[in-house]
Amino acid sequence: MYLGGSAIAVSVIIPAAGYGKRMGSEINKQFLLLGGIPVVGRTVRIFAEMPEVAEIVLVVRSDELAFALETVVQAYGRGKTRAVAGGRTRQESVYHGLAALSAESEVVLIHDGARPLIEPGLVRQVIAAAEENGAAIAAVPVKDTIKVVENGWVSETLLRDKLWAVQTPQAFKREIILAAHQGAIGLEATDDAALVERLGYAVRVVPGSYKNIKITTPEDLLLAEAFLKEDNRDAGRNRI
Repeated sequence: MYLGGSAIAVSVIIPAAGYGKRMGSEINKQFLLLGGIPVVGRTVRIFAEMPEVAEIVLVVRSDELAFALETVVQAYGRGKTRAVAGGRTRQESVYHGLAALSAESEVVLIHDGARPLIEPGLVRQVIAAAEENGAAIAAVPVKDTIKVVENGWVSETLLRDKLWAVQTPQAFKREIILAAHQGAIGLEATDDAALVERLGYAVRVVPGSYKNIKITTPEDLLLAEAFLKEDNRDAGRNRI
């Protein structure tokens, strides 16, 4: 990939080793069908079709490894995807993904398997920002008023104009994200950028998309289906 006049090797880690208990399904939410394709299959396919991406590491539960290889890697990975077993937490799973990267990897992009509506244009912006700044994330301004609640009572109302909802992809120069994870063994963070921030690195924010939802509940799946239908209608109108 050529960004800013220099060639970089881009790797993608897709953590998909969770249980998705809030979905209330016997099937892992990553493998539920969205428009006839497994959720994580859609996610993998988007990155696999991008020429900038050199390799993809899909991280899944060890008991789902064979299933993921058959239904996702072989079907949508385009020969540049492999699957590895994850750990007890998302953080451990990402670290397993980092350990599986090729030695040529220079920029590492981490994206939730349950965000199948990510657009390649946004991916490219995040990668470019990471190459320039070392670390970058996609995020959108918070729409709702956010209150801190303790024991059922409001204790504080936060200033909404400074609040952003963080998404993935998140991209980092390899040496930065590797050092962040190695230095956080025994600690837990809610996202990879928090580990990088802990080392004192600045993280660039790239405006994301409100369509880039994380499928967590049955309602999210319905919303994703609606977004897909809207995109298909738009594509149909553009072909006329």
